[in-house]
Amino acid sequence: MKLFLCIILGYLIGMISPSALLSKLKNVNMKQAGTGNLGASNAILLLGKGYGMLVMVIDILKAFLACHIGQWVFPDWEIAAYVTGFGIVLGHVYPFYLHFKGGKGLACYGGMVCYYNVWLLLFYLTGGVLLMILANRSIFLAVFVTVSFPLILLLGTGNWNQFLVVTIASVFLLWVHRKNFGRVKRGEEEPMRDIIRNKIFKKSKKQ
Repeated sequence: MKLFLCIILGYLIGMISPSALLSKLKNVNMKQAGTGNLGASNAILLLGKGYGMLVMVIDILKAFLACHIGQWVFPDWEIAAYVTGFGIVLGHVYPFYLHFKGGKGLACYGGMVCYYNVWLLLFYLTGGVLLMILANRSIFLAVFVTVSFPLILLLGTGNWNQFLVVTIASVFLLWVHRKNFGRVKRGEEEPMRDIIRNKIFKKSKKQ
């Protein structure tokens, strides 16, 4: 019952989509333009850095707060926060009222990281972006975060149950990004430095 309630709680909060709201306000169909996802990266590409950062912050905060709520509801259940966090990612990726087509969930996963340690999140935001630029592929951020965070959590807490839940969330997130891996393998993924130079900065100048 605890598992079900935490996932449902997370799913319902995860469905809150700032990208979907901005898509309507700005009259831009983000599900058919750019990357086709209702997430921060597509908001940056289509609406500019300001709106993209706003979307990212909201997606991180909704997961961060939901983790706290889940742990508050079940204070004696050691994995309540992270089960709720996994529900957040599910709701963000598969919102039923948007025909199960949402974002990729990385920012929401970042909310779980923030729940564990805000400084670790800041490290990912800076070090991860630097890694993307150096590697010249955006997918490296998702790989870096999802592979390292479960290990850092285990080393920091020694809690194998939390490690298992977060690992499941990581595997799910990597599966969500499977098309990105396919594009990289086929050489179809646009280089990260080109995206920054030709789309992000160019978009910002127009605004």
